[in-house]
Amino acid sequence: MPPTPLSPSAEKGLAARRKLTSAAAALIGELGWTAVSTRQIAERAGVRPGIVHYHFPSIKALLAEAALATIEPIVAAALPALTDATPTEALDALVQGLDAYRGTDPASLVFTEMYLAAARDPELRERMAGVMHRFKAALTGCFGDEATATVVMAVLDGFVLQRTMDPSLRAASLVPVLRRILPGGVS
Repeated sequence: MPPTPLSPSAEKGLAARRKLTSAAAALIGELGWTAVSTRQIAERAGVRPGIVHYHFPSIKALLAEAALATIEPIVAAALPALTDATPTEALDALVQGLDAYRGTDPASLVFTEMYLAAARDPELRERMAGVMHRFKAALTGCFGDEATATVVMAVLDGFVLQRTMDPSLRAASLVPVLRRILPGGVS
């Protein structure tokens, strides 16, 4: 059965929410989590400031929604490459796209800011952990144990952070090192 079409007002509300989350995500990357204001988001989205609070109970809720909307598709896009993959195939698939994250690109900045904010916000931490848990579960399935999955996740995160300071780093340099920690120590 096809989905019921939305009313014009519901469509308009959905479009406003999308504009707000997109504007908030961009501002998180540009200014940092704590520097983003309701007024800045509304201005960037091209809406009145009151619209922000009509759609979101707080700026904190909007920032969380925007950040999760940024990272969830990235994590979801990685999951198919991990399904039924050998450890080496999974590692190669993960590393292949890593150079796109330079540490200073919008997605990397949102990730970094979200990690920092989650350290102080239990609700955000729980929501972010849910996304990352799905990724870790897929990695655990490939690598055979949660400890290896955790180390690989930490290396991937750390690599993006290190690229902030040294853009010449390339993900291919990680492959030999990571392969040594895989079950069986594949080189």
